[in-house]
Amino acid sequence: MEELADKAWGFIEPGWEIARVWLTSPAAWSQFALLVVAYLAAVVVAKRLGPLLTKLISPPEEQSHILARSRRFVLIFLPLLLPLFAYGFTAIGEQVTRSLFGSGAVIAFGKRVFLFLAVRILVKHIISDPFLRLLGRYVLVPVAALYALGMLDPALLWLEGLTVSLGNISFSLLAILRGVIAGSILFWLGRWSNDQTAGYINGQAELRPATRTLAVKAAEIAIFGAAFLLLMNIMGISLTSLAVIGGAVGVGLGFGLQQIAANFISGVILLLEGQATVGDYVELDGGEAGMIVKMTARAIILETYDGKWIVVPNEHFITTRVVNYSDSGSANRYEAPFSVSYDTDINKVPDVVEAAVAKLGFVLDTPDGPDCELAGFGDSGVDFTLEFWVNGIDDGRHKYTSQVMFAIWNALKDAEIEIPYPHRVIELKGMPAP
Repeated sequence: MEELADKAWGFIEPGWEIARVWLTSPAAWSQFALLVVAYLAAVVVAKRLGPLLTKLISPPEEQSHILARSRRFVLIFLPLLLPLFAYGFTAIGEQVTRSLFGSGAVIAFGKRVFLFLAVRILVKHIISDPFLRLLGRYVLVPVAALYALGMLDPALLWLEGLTVSLGNISFSLLAILRGVIAGSILFWLGRWSNDQTAGYINGQAELRPATRTLAVKAAEIAIFGAAFLLLMNIMGISLTSLAVIGGAVGVGLGFGLQQIAANFISGVILLLEGQATVGDYVELDGGEAGMIVKMTARAIILETYDGKWIVVPNEHFITTRVVNYSDSGSANRYEAPFSVSYDTDINKVPDVVEAAVAKLGFVLDTPDGPDCELAGFGDSGVDFTLEFWVNGIDDGRHKYTSQVMFAIWNALKDAEIEIPYPHRVIELKGMPAP
């Protein structure tokens, strides 16, 4: 217990000695007075300058271009005016005290405290991204606090002395923390850059969907590849050592990861050829059918009529037969069968039905308008088939055939054409005649 108390006093004693010297020194009291003056001056300047800058920088509400967004971004940093002005005025006061008294330790401490307050305001009130706020709360604020207390350098030396060994390789705890922090920031920046790049590329309507998807994937690989190489450089890991790792990965691909490699290469081929892209309705030989909603490096995701998602490996789109019904919104032909009574003048039926269906807004005139054809002579009536073309797929969201059948029913009813239903004649043998 006594040994623990001695260690604790060893940490407290330097700070106590500094506080005792400051409290008994006239030069220290003058520096305290300068700190108070610098803070009050910062309060007055920030209070006067804040509204003026807000009025000057704020863009009109109706503006949304990049300059307006940049001006709104600058406005969120206005809460930093007070601590930054206090820091600046204190720096001026430090120069004055050092020239008059040859000492400025107290005012230098105050300057570091104002910097800590600026960091705290930045993390608490300005940063909105959850990841950056978490990083600021548990990394930036503690570092600023240690710097304000003058303990940052001893803390870094202590962390440098703690090592973690992995076989023959040793890492200092400081190097590990530096790598974790740098990696977190780099890959956050990579994700942000990738989102911005993907949004810009997907906004280029003149590019084919497959080309846009391929460009997004290429940009993603380039961004995160650069982030990884930069992280290796920050951590001091020689890039030549990655050649050994690359050789091991190559062996792994050769033996255990053939399917992953095949699916990745198949995905690149699909994006380059553009034979299937997001928004197409496809059907594979295995029976999988649905609309392509996402194309990844490993698989293509299909959405069925009932909202289920089917994950199909990219390789299946290369090695099996694929029927593409939509091809990015091309026209498709459908049929609507119906029957009329044998008592009907069937020569009138095509004109009546074609005219009614042609009025539907989704029915196309090209490559061909509605076409009513005689299909056969059934047991209960004369069978017809109406062929029509639409843009898209007749699925759960677009029930084209159902609407066409309603139009046919209403047209036949208006023309007083009977739609038959089955009739059966039953003969009873051996019964006396009535």
